[in-house]
Amino acid sequence: MNPSQPGSLPSMTTREVEELNDRFASQNSIDDYYAKSHWAIRRIEAKRLATIRRMVGDWAGLRILELGVGGGHVLRMFRGAKLTGVDMSSVILETARRNLAGMDAELIKGDLIELRLPAASFDRVICTEVLEHTVDPESYVKELARLVKPDGRAVITVPNDPLINRMKAIARTPPFGWLFGSRADWGGDHYHLHVWRPAEFRALLERHFRVDEYSAAPGRWMPVRACFRSSPRAAGDRN
Repeated sequence: MNPSQPGSLPSMTTREVEELNDRFASQNSIDDYYAKSHWAIRRIEAKRLATIRRMVGDWAGLRILELGVGGGHVLRMFRGAKLTGVDMSSVILETARRNLAGMDAELIKGDLIELRLPAASFDRVICTEVLEHTVDPESYVKELARLVKPDGRAVITVPNDPLINRMKAIARTPPFGWLFGSRADWGGDHYHLHVWRPAEFRALLERHFRVDEYSAAPGRWMPVRACFRSSPRAAGDRN
């Protein structure tokens, strides 16, 4: 199953989503993405990681959950915390195991909603550049709100695809196309099932969380990644 374009919303089974994520991970090395992408991309992602780290705040001894653990590049920033990473891709989880070796990390294969982890069992929940790959992103936002402690926080980021797509269109045209070449197609956005502007995603997020801070990577002058630090709403205050 392969969505034809960003924002398409096919009907997909859990197995099809798993196969899609495995295919993406097999075709796109996450380690190479962080280490060998164009310098501009690496700068954006370094700023995103730094923003996540700052938004998480103090973490020593805390329980941290990441939905969509990727290659473990986010969780490995939090040495000294009790880490849980969930992902549907076996390929991704193998990479994460290598990158998190020696840390207090539990990696779980499966769909977060179907796993039904205990409510209010995490001090921090992180979900970065994942929800655009899911069929029903709001259901995962709702589940993260269930899993975080009342005094905890969520750090969630999504790509600003309308801006990214405009940037890629420019990067493909001369003279920029000669400089970027195939690297103008970075990011795997053809695997995205949803496209949001920051304000559009914030409206979805605020149905289940209070947004305490909004930031952007590499900066508000170019908000390629929309980053939100949020706290859970009281159960009766959620839509």
